[in-house]
Parts: sequence; structure tokens; C-alpha cells
Amino acid sequence: MGSDTPYFIGIDVGTGSARASLVAQNGEIKASSTKDTITWRDKHDHRIFEQSTNNVWEQICTAVKEVLKESNVPATANGDRNIILWADHRAEKEAELINSTGSIVLNYVGGTMSLEMEVPKILWLKKHMDPALFARCQFFDLPDFFTYKATGDSTRSYCSTTCKCSFVPDKGWQPDFFKRIGLGELIDDGNWRQMGTAHGRVQTAGSPVGQGLSRQAAEELGLVEGTAVGSGLIDAYAGWMGTVAARYTENGQLSAVLPSLDESRHRLAAVAGTSTCHIVQSRQGVFVKGVWGPYKDAAFPGWWMNEGGQSSTGQLIDFIITTHIAYPELKERAKQEGKAIHTVLLDVLEKLRHENHVDTYTELTKHIHFYPDFHGNRSPIADPRMRGSIVGLELESSIADLARKYYLTLEAIALQTRHIVEALNTAGHDITSLYMSGGQAKNVVMMQLFADTCDIPVILPKSHSEAVVLGAAMLGRIAAEGVKVGEDMWKIMVEMTPAGTLVAPGASPKVKKLLDAKYKIFRETIDIQNRWRQEIEEASC
Repeated sequence: MGSDTPYFIGIDVGTGSARASLVAQNGEIKASSTKDTITWRDKHDHRIFEQSTNNVWEQICTAVKEVLKESNVPATANGDRNIILWADHRAEKEAELINSTGSIVLNYVGGTMSLEMEVPKILWLKKHMDPALFARCQFFDLPDFFTYKATGDSTRSYCSTTCKCSFVPDKGWQPDFFKRIGLGELIDDGNWRQMGTAHGRVQTAGSPVGQGLSRQAAEELGLVEGTAVGSGLIDAYAGWMGTVAARYTENGQLSAVLPSLDESRHRLAAVAGTSTCHIVQSRQGVFVKGVWGPYKDAAFPGWWMNEGGQSSTGQLIDFIITTHIAYPELKERAKQEGKAIHTVLLDVLEKLRHENHVDTYTELTKHIHFYPDFHGNRSPIADPRMRGSIVGLELESSIADLARKYYLTLEAIALQTRHIVEALNTAGHDITSLYMSGGQAKNVVMMQLFADTCDIPVILPKSHSEAVVLGAAMLGRIAAEGVKVGEDMWKIMVEMTPAGTLVAPGASPKVKKLLDAKYKIFRETIDIQNRWRQEIEEASC
């Protein structure tokens, strides 16, 4: 970039928006721009979630131009609806077929392939597309599509192919698996042109893609042809990169020790938006039932990663609030008081706490039990059939009832986070802290619930919304500087990650006992739901 200080542009494409940030070498974000993207739903089929690469690319270009203009940093040499979102659940039967194969690929997705992954969706497309059109398709995970769009080079990344497309660590694509499920044409005599490339042509995170920005992409982005483009990461993995190397402040004091690469094994990144992804790195592969992975080389060469997840968290919070009969009253009150709706709900909870003579909101809602899988379970049950439930309902529809349900939703998400952390640690991980990013990180009450429920400290980033673009900018720096070794990648992460803030577990013995009891009930709810489903299926035969 045209200054003595080098700058890097990070791109984050989330479920509902595209964000670009201009980042200095020390990790300082100079400018940011976020543009909404279009998602098509179908009022007759709740499973459908579709987007457009054209729309997303246009919003990326607009955002990049805006950050360049805002920062006043000049650039220098240094058919729409073609996206099926992860949230699209039409490929249920295809996932069932895949999970019946017993293939080795299942070992690397926690034993069960989610219908949110690419291969079930590709199989669904084959069944529903014109064969001639299907044969012409290239199948990309979104990070790889946009490095292709930026450079004209279709080389895929280890992160996308390994984490989402059944590329087995150290073994590559599995022809027998694709033949068995009815996608044998993708093999293409070993060239795998529709999926990307054969083993040996897959790139590690941050490695330079092609010859950098193509002329057309440079013009559309307002940058310079040949600008280095780093092989991408899935957004959650970029969020991991943008958070887990942070030092942190506790009681106003900055931690004195710079974190080592080995310390990354103990830091679980939780990237929380519409859904939440839980990412942890390890030196050796750890196989965790119901948790995706282990994935080799997904971020660092030679290292392994596991990915847990909750399919609906931010989306669930919004759903519980906006579908309640008291929501119009909440909106009007927030408008009159000049407050955010979440702040008003906390005001209501605080009033209820005083009126009921209890010390905490957990005590206020102790006899109501919420199970949060309204959109199926990603981890660690790995069952898209799971559904939500609330036990302890009353004949009440007031704003007070909405406030209680809001808090219960936060509590249920925290309890499920504990379930995921326990599954990871039981299988062999050693997670001792939780590094948050995304919109939920600014919810102080929710973050304290996470710390108290999981009984580990939670580290909040300097900016809750910038972790993914910061991680993406780190990839740009890794590409520009030709960094190839994990230790050197980690040093860049430490240098560029702003210090976070530590939230320590603080539950009283009484509240900790309540949360433990609620967790026990949470786990029992899973068993009961599975038993009831089996009884109904047997009765329906």
C-alpha cells in the first residue's frame, strides 16, 4: 500500500453481510465497512437458504473501496442464487445415505456428516439439476470461490476442502466413497476438476494464490493488479486466527507473558454470530464423537483442528425475542427510553430480581428449562432431527415473560457450550480458556454465564466484530511476506492481535450448584427427546 507502513485488507463474508477492514502491521484497524447481502428464503419450505456470488462479490468490492476512501490510503503494487448456505437443510436424505456408508471420511467429521456440509448438498444438486448443467459446475466453498474470483486461479485451500468437502488428511479425495454415494463423475480420472484439484495442489492458509489480483478484480476492488492474495480460511477459522494469540487484561493489568504456539492448544475460539463455531488446535489429531475433525493443515501446516458448533445461537436469540407477543411493547419501550432492546430486557430482569428477592437471574428462572436446538444439533450430538423445548411455561405473555425467556436462551446456549467443551476435553483436548468473537461477545451477561457455566475464563476481543477480518488480514500479510512455517505465522498473530479482556468465573457456590443441576437436566432432556422420538417412530410403523 502507498505508505511507509504496510497495510493489509481482510474480508469477512458472514451469513448476512460482507465486511472489509484495512489493517496495519501492528493489528490496528484503520477503517471498516460492512455491507448487507441478500438471502433468499421460501415461505413454503423453511429449509431453504440461498444467496448469490454476484451479490456478495459486489458488496465486497463496495466495502473495499469504502475503506480505501475512508482511510485515504492509496493502493500500490506492494445466474444468481448460486450459493446454497450452510443453513440450508434440504440435503437430509443425502446426508443419511452418506452416513450409512461407514467410509473413512466419516472418521474426520466426528463420525457423522452434517447436512450442512458440501458433499450432501452437491449430491442433492445432482438429483435436482439438469445433468448437462451439473456436469459444467465447479463446486467451491465460499473462501475458495473468492480467491478464485480475485485471482482467476481455482486452487482450493486445505481449510475448505478438508473441513467441508471430505478431503481426508494425508490421503486426499476418496474415489470409493464418491462412487458409492453416486458422485463418481467428480473423480474425473483423478483430476477432480469440479471439486478443485488432485492432492498436492491444495494450498495452506495464507500461501499466495496464483499471480495475485487479476486485472479485472483489481479494477473492481480499486486495488492494484498483482497484489498478493492469501489462500483463505472459513470465516470461523479466520476468527480463530484473529483472537487466540491475544494477551489479555485482568483487573486492569496486561498479562506479561507473550503466548507461545503451544499455548494455542488450550485456547478454544468461539466465533458467535447467527450460529457459533468452536475451534481448537492440537499437535496431534484428536477424534471427538459428534465434533467435526480432526482436520490436518486447516490453518497451520502440520497442526490439526477440531470444530464444534451450534447451528442457531444469535438467530435463536432473535427468534425468541421477535416472535414473543410482547415484542411490539419491547420495541416501543426501547424507542421511548433510547435504549437497545437487550438493555431494556436486562432492566426488566433486574426489576424482577429485586421483586423476587433473589441475588441472580439464574435463581429467578431456576424452575424453567430451555433446550435450544430449534434448528437441529451440530455438536456434539450431530443430529439434525433434534428440536427445541421449554419446560415450565405459565399462562403469561407480558414483557416480564419475554425477559425471562431471553435470559433462559442465553443460559441454554451457555449450557450447550459446556457440553461441547466437555466432549472435546474428554476426547483428549485440554481447553482452559474460551476466546470469544462476534456479536454475542458484547453481551456482558451472556459472557459471564459462559465463564460461570463452563468454569473457565472467557477472553473478550478488543473489537467483537473485527476478529474475522483481522484474521483474514493476517492471511494477506502471510502471503505478502511469504511466511510458510507455523511458528512464524503465530508470531504474526501475536503481533497483530490486540489485547483482550478476561472475564473470570464468578458464580457463588449457590449459583454454581444451580447451574450444575440445570446442566444435568439439560443432558437428561437430550436422552428424553431421543427416547420419545423412538417411541413415536415405533408407534408409527
